[in-house]
Amino acid sequence: MPIKLFWGYIAIAIFMTGDGVELAFLSKYIIDIGFTVSQSAMIFTVYAVTAAIASWLSGGISEIYGPRKIMALGVVWWVVFHILFIHFGLAAKNYPLILLFYALRGFAYPLFFYAFYVLVVQRTPSHRLASATGWIWSMFTIGYGIIASFLPSVTIPLIGFIATLWMSLGWVIIGGALAIFTLKDLGAENKAAIPMADKLLEISRGITLIFEDRSIFLALVIRILCNLALFGFPIFMPLHYTSQAVGFTPEQWMRIWGIFFLVQPVTNVLWGIIGDRIGWLFQMRWVGFFGCTVTTLLFYFMPLWFPGNIGIAIFFALLLAFTITSFVPMGAIFPMLAPNHKGAAISVQNLGGGIGNFIGPAIATVLFSASFDFKTVVICYSALYFLGGVLTWFIRNPQPESVPAGTKQHIVSHSMEE
Repeated sequence: MPIKLFWGYIAIAIFMTGDGVELAFLSKYIIDIGFTVSQSAMIFTVYAVTAAIASWLSGGISEIYGPRKIMALGVVWWVVFHILFIHFGLAAKNYPLILLFYALRGFAYPLFFYAFYVLVVQRTPSHRLASATGWIWSMFTIGYGIIASFLPSVTIPLIGFIATLWMSLGWVIIGGALAIFTLKDLGAENKAAIPMADKLLEISRGITLIFEDRSIFLALVIRILCNLALFGFPIFMPLHYTSQAVGFTPEQWMRIWGIFFLVQPVTNVLWGIIGDRIGWLFQMRWVGFFGCTVTTLLFYFMPLWFPGNIGIAIFFALLLAFTITSFVPMGAIFPMLAPNHKGAAISVQNLGGGIGNFIGPAIATVLFSASFDFKTVVICYSALYFLGGVLTWFIRNPQPESVPAGTKQHIVSHSMEE
């Protein structure tokens, strides 16, 4: 972790706590107030579309205008549309406004999160990039996964759903303020002075690279597929786990989902270290894709075979987490596939992350609309993970063999300075 960015990492954990507070219960709450499973899935799907757009744009515009300004924009945007979402949407039980304001809020978190990602890439030596990005995802997981999953299981019984959503505002404002004020003197790179035509060209490279390089295109596909379960399961797994056939309470489900994230801050860092040794693509193929092919099915079926057994449910939640975090080297693969256009490569990666956020809920929405059940959706996810594993054989290996000997003294000096 670059020490000068330490408080930025902490800010990511705090901000993403606020952003993820509703994840474990919002779909169930929307259904409880009178809407259908398909309508609930549609809300998450349109949110994911806007998040995908913002994820792609955030890389290019952060390089042009500076990451700190884009992070500030993300905070303000999130606060405004979250207030509108709660007051005019959920509280009024107005489905069109729920759909509109939640979708607009989807632009916010990628601006904040991926702008910081760009800042880390700008200020981290390439030989340490996998570790630095692994720490980003660890902070993301601590906030979005662990705290945001456990917190509502405590606050909802005490203050209710809507008050818990209002509480998330405080987390976002504190995290945003911490990042903006602690990162202000770092002097990140930007290209604000270049002509507008060059700015547009810089942003457009985030698309043109996809068509110029087959490996970039395939890497984009596997980036989309790697988080299917992470973004798709919250849409319907709360309903599955709290169904009569499985028998957990909503609070027990939120704790299971929180434990799913509990191990990830450690495994995110460990898989980065292991991937440097056994190979990024090798690890993602066998542990990530082929592993998730199996663990997604087990996460669905095991509670049916052992209903009400929270120990079994937690074990397979951890097993799913163990496989899904092995995709950590993805953050290093993109800039190394296009070393002369790292910013554009990061934009492609961000686009893949955003589309992945969309694809998981979209698959569920389409299949539920066609009257398929939860089991069919999970089998579809499993098959797509298998496809992702096959595709890794067609991507050229971008991983450097080692750090050049001549740079070792520079590495030591740089580390001591930070």
